[in-house]
Amino acid sequence: GAKRVIFHLYNSTSTLQRKVVFNKSREEVIKLATDATHIVKDNTRDLVASGTALTLEYSPESYTATEMDFAVEICAAVMDVWRPTVDDKIVLNLPSTVEMATPNIYADQIEWMHRNFSKRDCVILSLHPHNDRGTGVAAAEFGVMAGADRIEGTLFGNGERTGNVDVITLAMNMVS
Repeated sequence: GAKRVIFHLYNSTSTLQRKVVFNKSREEVIKLATDATHIVKDNTRDLVASGTALTLEYSPESYTATEMDFAVEICAAVMDVWRPTVDDKIVLNLPSTVEMATPNIYADQIEWMHRNFSKRDCVILSLHPHNDRGTGVAAAEFGVMAGADRIEGTLFGNGERTGNVDVITLAMNMVS
């Protein structure tokens, strides 16, 4: 009965996880993502026909350890299946699954993606910074300056491992 739904798909895309976890090539990992997108699209037609506004969100998990050209390629492949429009956008979420670098490096990665997405006007560019280095809020702020449209986090930074970006602190910083 939900009127608005975000369906979130993700798979790891980092070099290490492609080799060690999946034992798959880039092409095989893209197929994993696009096959999942087809499954969601095919199995939600009735839901959409009944009036539910459905948005797909896709995350290349371990984004910060993924080659930028591959990250944009897999996101484009998912977009090709989903076919977002300016009025019915896709959420592409770029998580700092493990905060591997300083916030300015993450922002550089976000800016690169922002500039290199095909059909950028059909994308809600979302970030999910973690706080492994204690700089999740700074990474989120820099990411917004680099072109992000949305930040995903938790209240007070509670979350997996070392926590997610604290949206309370982030909001207070943005207001002040």
